Amino acid sequence: MGPSGTSLDRLSIDMSDTMQKPRLLFHLPALTDGGAERTMALIASELAEAGYPVRLVAERPAVNGPPVSSAVRVSALDAGHAGAIARLRRLLKQERPAVAVSAVAASPLKLTIAAAGMNIPLVHAVHGFHEHATGKLTALTWRLWPLIARRAAAVVAVSDALRDELVANWKVPASKAQVFPNPVALPDPLPRVTAEELAARRPAILAIGRLSGEKQFGLLLKALAAMRTRDATLTILGDGPQRDILRTMAERLHIADRVTFAGFVDDVWPHLAAAKVLAVPSRTESFGLAAVEALAAGLPVAATRTPGLMEVMGEDPRLGRLVEITDHEGLAVALDDLLADPGDPAPRQRRATAFSAAAGMARWRALIGRLAA
Repeated sequence: MGPSGTSLDRLSIDMSDTMQKPRLLFHLPALTDGGAERTMALIASELAEAGYPVRLVAERPAVNGPPVSSAVRVSALDAGHAGAIARLRRLLKQERPAVAVSAVAASPLKLTIAAAGMNIPLVHAVHGFHEHATGKLTALTWRLWPLIARRAAAVVAVSDALRDELVANWKVPASKAQVFPNPVALPDPLPRVTAEELAARRPAILAIGRLSGEKQFGLLLKALAAMRTRDATLTILGDGPQRDILRTMAERLHIADRVTFAGFVDDVWPHLAAAKVLAVPSRTESFGLAAVEALAAGLPVAATRTPGLMEVMGEDPRLGRLVEITDHEGLAVALDDLLADPGDPAPRQRRATAFSAAAGMARWRALIGRLAA
């Protein structure tokens, strides 16, 4: 699979596309390396490869974006907010999708406005507790959830905790709110790893995520500095606005020689195969994509006690350890313990299969089938 894209001005609507399955349109602000964007690209790709005609519309061209199937028609609106809504409306009129799906930031509001007066079922996928804090237009979108949800056919949350938040605090009708845990693209078959092989690995800690405040990689650097395993190393996959701040912090903590900032990578699986434990120090997580990938690779996970990670891991000590959100010393102890005894990969891999693409896509196909009928 590889990214592809065209500008809206060069769109050509191929009316000979197969009509055996309903036409679908996905709308995102951008195709970036965020977890929500990766998930929506996966959903669009899986549906396209199953024979659904899928158009994925991003407002900005892809930059370090997730892989998208060549079966997906990718378009960049390449305009400001008002222009993007106008171009999206034009595209909706041309495509007449059986179902239109939005995700991330202000996309639910923009798609609702663009689809005004059209009899198109709208589905809004919500991936984070604090999306409303990412910009003024996104904040307005969340304040307007009661109106947006009234027009929507469904509002899909990635965890029970996030659904409860949308219903209780943002007044999304409970009848519209559904829970679809993120489908995760797992290797088939899963990697073969034994407890003995995992225990023999060097003390390598892996972390994956955008280098931004809510991911709390500064907490993880403090934990590394406090660990008793003095030869433990840390590799962080991802990029973002806090990169320079974190590099400076690592130097100040005298651990810069043990930390690698690897930047954005397309394929996390070789890094998981080389690690002994995954760390997820986030202040907030509505799901926990990296945790599921690590479990699939057989790794234990040391994570903060956020609602999404609690749903993925529960209180099963075979999967890893959960610590309080601000407790870098507790995180250090958890990492030390898991490096010393990483345990059995088998229960983790069994747990990860509950979030496989096959399991997640069955929910999406059922929803689309119902709405397009």
